[in-house]
Amino acid sequence: MLRIAVRETERDVGMENISADNLQLIVPNLHRRYSGVTATNRMVAPKLATCFHAVWFGPNAPNGIARMRLSHLLKLWRRGTLLIWHARRNNEMIAGLVLQSLGWPLRLVFTSAAQRHHSWITRWLVRRMDAIIATNDISASFLKRDASVIPHGVDTEYYSPPRDRAAAFAQSGLPGRYAIGCFGRVRPQKGSDVFVQAMCRLLPRFPDFSAVMVGAITPEQSAFGSDLHRRIEAAGLQSRLIITGELPVEDVQRWYQRLTIYAFTSRNEGFGLTLIDAMAVGASLVASRAGAAELVVEDGVTGVLVPPGDVDALVAALEPLMRDPQLAADMGARGRARVLEKFSIDVEANRIAEIYRALV
Repeated sequence: MLRIAVRETERDVGMENISADNLQLIVPNLHRRYSGVTATNRMVAPKLATCFHAVWFGPNAPNGIARMRLSHLLKLWRRGTLLIWHARRNNEMIAGLVLQSLGWPLRLVFTSAAQRHHSWITRWLVRRMDAIIATNDISASFLKRDASVIPHGVDTEYYSPPRDRAAAFAQSGLPGRYAIGCFGRVRPQKGSDVFVQAMCRLLPRFPDFSAVMVGAITPEQSAFGSDLHRRIEAAGLQSRLIITGELPVEDVQRWYQRLTIYAFTSRNEGFGLTLIDAMAVGASLVASRAGAAELVVEDGVTGVLVPPGDVDALVAALEPLMRDPQLAADMGARGRARVLEKFSIDVEANRIAEIYRALV
C-alpha cells in the first residue's frame, strides 16, 4: 500500500514547480463560497500532493498543493498521458466531461457524501464517471452503481489536543472553566436551534460552562438567526452563549481546542466532518444520528448518539458530561484514539491513491 510522505501544508507551492508533462492529478474546486465540501477537499488535497504531481483548480486553495490557472489547463489539451480529475460537485463533473470530450486526457473520479435520492442530472453524470467514491455505505446506496466506500479523514496533527486545555479555554475570554461547542453554518438543517434550546436549559445549572457556535448566519437565514439571538437574550446568556460568525480556518481550529464537549446536532448531513474534527482534538462528543455519526461514533464509548431534533435527548446526554468534566475528558481521549485508527487523513489519502493508481 502507498504510504503518504512528509507533510507540506506550511509551504505554498506554485504551478511553476510542476510541468504539464509530469502532472498527474487535478483537484477542481468550482465553488466560490467556503463549504463543508471545500473543507474536506482542502484537508486531503495537500496529502495527495505529497505522492502525486497535483494541482488545485479554483478558489480557496490550501497550502501544500500547486495552483492551476485556466491558462495552465489549456496547455494540457491532447497531451499523451492520462490525468485524474477528481470532482465533488455536479458542476465539476460537468466540467470534467466537457474537457474529456474536447480532447483533454482525463480519467474522472467523483466523491459523494449525500444521503438522499439524486436528481436525474446527478444520476446521469455519475454513470459517466470512471470511478466513484462514497464517504459511507448509506451514500453509496443512493448512487445506483458500484462505489468504493472511503470515509473522510482529519489531519490529526493539525487537529490535535492542546497541551493545556484550561489555558486554551482561558484565551477565549469566555466566563467559566469549560466550553461546549457546535460548529457549522447556523441554520435549521444543522440543528442550531436544538443546540440553543439545550444550552438555555443547561447553562444556568452549570455556571462553569460557556457555549460557542462557530459559523455564519447567511442572509437567507437572518430571521432564523434573529430568533436564536432572542432566545439567548431571553435566557440572559449573552455572555455565555456566543455565535462567532464565519472565522478563518486557523481560528476555528483554536476554538476546537478550547472545547471540553462538542455537540453535533444536525438533522441531516452528508458526512459531518465536524464529528471527526472534534474527536481529533479530544473533545467528548454527543451526536445526533445523522450523516456519518453511526459510522464514526461507538455509542457510549467514544461518544453518545441521540435522535436528530430531540432537545430532551440532547440535554439528557450532555448533562452527565457537564456534571463530570473528567468523564468528558476520558471520552474525548477514546474518541481521539478512534480517529487515529480509523479516520485520519493519511488513511483517507492512501485509499484514494489506490483508486487513482488503478485508473492510470
